[in-house]
Order: sequence, then structure tokens, then C-alpha cells
Amino acid sequence: MLVDLGSRDPQFISKVQTVREKILNAGGVSKADGYECVIVQGSGTFGVESTLTSAIPLEGSKILVVANGAYGHRIAEMCRIHGIDLSVLEFNEDKVPSAAEVTAALEGDDSFTHVAIVHHETTSGSISPIDEIAEAVKSARGDVTLIVDSMSGFGALPVDLTKGNVDYLVSSANKCLESVPGFSFVIAKRDKLEGTKENKRTLALDLYSQWSGLELNGQFRFTPPTHAILAIDQALREFEEEGGAVGRLARDEHNHEILMDRMTKMGFKLYIDPEIQGPIISTFLTPDDKNFVFEALYDKLASRGIAIYPGKLTEVDSFRIGTIGRLFERDIHFLATALEDCMDEMGVALPVKY
Repeated sequence: MLVDLGSRDPQFISKVQTVREKILNAGGVSKADGYECVIVQGSGTFGVESTLTSAIPLEGSKILVVANGAYGHRIAEMCRIHGIDLSVLEFNEDKVPSAAEVTAALEGDDSFTHVAIVHHETTSGSISPIDEIAEAVKSARGDVTLIVDSMSGFGALPVDLTKGNVDYLVSSANKCLESVPGFSFVIAKRDKLEGTKENKRTLALDLYSQWSGLELNGQFRFTPPTHAILAIDQALREFEEEGGAVGRLARDEHNHEILMDRMTKMGFKLYIDPEIQGPIISTFLTPDDKNFVFEALYDKLASRGIAIYPGKLTEVDSFRIGTIGRLFERDIHFLATALEDCMDEMGVALPVKY
């Protein structure tokens, strides 16, 4: 990131092309398979909104939004803002949708043209069975377009794009690929993308125009995230050296196992069933102790160079700990030991009580 390249510099244009190809490779597909990678400036939410507002025609469409947390509901909010006809198939935050439930919803309304679902819901840390759901969606209604938000899953948690059941997959540079914030990306079927030329609802978020511009001369329509592109080029090298998604997932799972062992010994309880718990982020219930104050815990950990997240649940108090990113076994032990020390400083007895 300490290298300055102009947005129209041939070196930068070449780098953008390389990054797009490597992201496709990370998903197990390529341009030869009929897939394209489109980079969208901004956070992951920009990529999701770009896909929704571009993939869905202005008239004669209806989307089924499968929501089991904040990010599914965010998709629904985007659709409402843009006047997209929708129906929400809603689940509690401690549940994941099943292929049968999504199929039943599709079969109950033949006006659905699109389905959107979150792969890894970071509200709770749950993993939805995307491959099963994708296959069921295409079996039930082969003409339905499937949009998958795999923001915090892609690059570790597997999604089988080779079967062609996922039409659009959206993710971000700064999650499992371990780069810096700055852009999201969309892996899209080329034939689906080509059919969206007349669907634009916005200028900056028009996915077709973004893609066609990159294909025309390799340049972004508007100021590109130059340093973030250079960063992910390096991050993708490290991703490949670690063994791709398989190697990345193995490290995340090992970190998660250590975290669960240490947190369980301290008495903390997970919010969701371990069977649907992913290794990326874990949501723990807040203990029933008047001395436990999350804001105080956060500050104490921050003073030790550790950042964790507050809960995002609507029903119960919780906090979240991620095992995503450039973390190793020593980092998880460091966190757990610091957490024990903070509990002692706050006067919270271990093991914690509920």
C-alpha cells in the first residue's frame, strides 16, 4: 500500500485484472466457466446494493429475501428503498433456513423471480446450508436468480459455484481474504450480467456499467481504491500460499476450537447451537452479573490492544468475538487470558453465571 500508482497507470490496470482473475480462482471458477468478477468501490453493503439494484428488472419482478439476522433484514431494507417488490422469509436469529423451507416459499408464490440469502450471518455467527438451498432453488424454479451475500464467508467457508446454482455472490476484500477495507466484489454469471443492461436504478452502483467499463479498458468509471487493490493483490498471494480456502478455513477452525475451549472454561455460553455455529465469529450471551458491563470490558481489552464487538441481536444481550483475520493460536490465548484478567478487574467471578 506504500506504492503510489495512478488510476490509469498501465501497472495499476494490469493489477486490477490480476486481482479480478484471482478472486474468481478463489471461488473455484474462471472467465472460461462463464463467470465475471466486478469490483465495486465501498464496503460490502455497496456491493450488495449494487447487485440488488442491477440484477432485478424495474418491472415484473419479485424477490424472496431469506432473513435470519441483521444482514438479511438489511437486504430487505434496500429492496424497500428502491421500490423492489419483495417478501421476507423470516427466521429467528438462532436458526438457519433449510432448503425445504425456501422451496416451500417459492412454490407458494409463482411470481418470485429472485432469491437473496446470507451465507454467514454475522449477527450470530451461523452458517446457512447454501449449497443445499441453491440446488433446491434451481430444482424448484430454474428460472429464479439466486443472490448470495457471502460477505464474511467467502474465502474460507465453501460455496460450490461450479454447479452454476448461484448467479451472484457478493463479498468483501477485508473479511476472509484478510485485506484492508476499500471495496467489495461480485462474482456473477456472465449471461446473467449481460441481461441487466436496462435495469439500472443508480449511476454509481450500476453493476453492468461497472463491469462493461472494466472490460472495455480495465479502468474504473470513478476514482478507484488504488491502495486497497494493491493490498488485496498481496493478500491473495498469502491466501494462495496458505492453501486457498481450505487452508484458511483450517486456521479459522483451529482458532475457534481454542476460543471455545477457553470461553467454556470461563463459563461463557454460545447464543446458537454448535451445529450451526461457524468458525468465523461467535456470539456469547452476557452473563447475569451486575459487575459485567460490556463497555468497561471493551475499554479494558482495547487498552491491551484487543478489539471485540458488541452484540447485534434484537432479543438478548450478547457480545461477539471474531476468529477471522490474520490471527493464530497465540492470539486467541492472548485474548482469553486478557479476558480472564478483565473479569477479575471488574469483580466478575469465574466461571460466570447465567
